[in-house]
Amino acid sequence: MNEIIVHQSNPINHSSRPSQFKMTNYTICIFTENTIGLLNRITIIFTRRRINIESLTVSETERKGVSRFTIVIKHESREEVEKLVRQIRKIVEVMAVFGYLNDEIVYNEIALFKISTPLGGKSLDVETINKQYKAWVVYWGLDYVVIEKTGNNEEIFDFFGYLKQYEILEFVRSGRVAVGKTEKGLVEYLPEADWAYYL
Repeated sequence: MNEIIVHQSNPINHSSRPSQFKMTNYTICIFTENTIGLLNRITIIFTRRRINIESLTVSETERKGVSRFTIVIKHESREEVEKLVRQIRKIVEVMAVFGYLNDEIVYNEIALFKISTPLGGKSLDVETINKQYKAWVVYWGLDYVVIEKTGNNEEIFDFFGYLKQYEILEFVRSGRVAVGKTEKGLVEYLPEADWAYYL
């Protein structure tokens, strides 16, 4: 069963567009069979349309045998995003495709920062890190720590700016994970699938 839903709260008013089009974030959620080589077949659709992927996460879902691709892109045209989604839908192993704006989903990313803490160096303000930035030290080394921060892109890079006063040895950020702001679950969109739980 194939399904395509493109969510849009505020339709674009083309007559009022400025000469410099505004780039909008879209999150594309794709539910597929767990098939080898499918990632390449999906990403090549973006490449052919010259759409850059900002973030990509692939994971199992709550249902056995169903994988979830969460892809973030920026584009100025909703119509082009809809065409992209329809093209993805044509892949045989794709069960459902959903396109969301940021305000239509609950989403987060995880970032890890490795910070130098040499003896005699600037002391780490753990209280500020915990209380103000909602970040946590998850590993203490002899002369460095690893801090974990969960949040959206803006929150993570705001915290990055704060940590610049220390020596940042390494920084890594995950792709976006997201769920739609709807009461419906995957089973309602894919009633014909095998609904054995993954775990």
